[in-house]
Amino acid sequence: METPETNTPPAAPPSLTEWSLPGMGLLKGLAVTGANMVQSFYRKDRMTTIQYPEQRAPISPNFRNFPFLVYDGDDAMAGLRCTACSICEKECPPQCIYIVLDRDENGKSLKRPKVFDIDVSVCMNCGICAEVCPFDSIYMDGEYELATQDRFGDLVFNKQRLARSTDYHAKLRPVQAAAVAASRKAAEDKKLAAAAAKEAKAKAAAEAKAKADQEQPAP
Repeated sequence: METPETNTPPAAPPSLTEWSLPGMGLLKGLAVTGANMVQSFYRKDRMTTIQYPEQRAPISPNFRNFPFLVYDGDDAMAGLRCTACSICEKECPPQCIYIVLDRDENGKSLKRPKVFDIDVSVCMNCGICAEVCPFDSIYMDGEYELATQDRFGDLVFNKQRLARSTDYHAKLRPVQAAAVAASRKAAEDKKLAAAAAKEAKAKAAAEAKAKADQEQPAP
């Protein structure tokens, strides 16, 4: 069976405006590169080179390195927010967190870590520990100058090395720290209000009982 012929008109030749000289794209790219190079000598937004270590580039709040532990107050060890719940230890993909719960002489939990170590030579900076922490106690740090000659001892950070104040957190990530502080204050106010209501209820019940005892006739 023969295929019917179609009367398709031939393609029109490209117009003169569509023609370009060979290498024109390369020349345009070099022009852009040259303009940026020249502007880098006098425009501040183009001056990307800094004289490190005398000069330091600002760290973005989204930058994350190894974790640190937040503490409240002036005493780092007494003010640690960490309760040694071990959620971060269980959720850590490379298993670089090691926690031992602190207990008293009777074996009762003190809800604080006796040992909190992070092997930063294993840590992959994923930030999962900071995401799963229910007590706002662990966040990702911005410190990056951690070179050392001891690849074992100096790369295992204990709780003393990991402890950072709330002021440090506020300076590192002001928006996040402000939101956490507001949330914790709201929770603390709610707790105090519940305790005050409970105390007032108990006081009212005691007064009602005392009044009923006074009104009860003597036998």
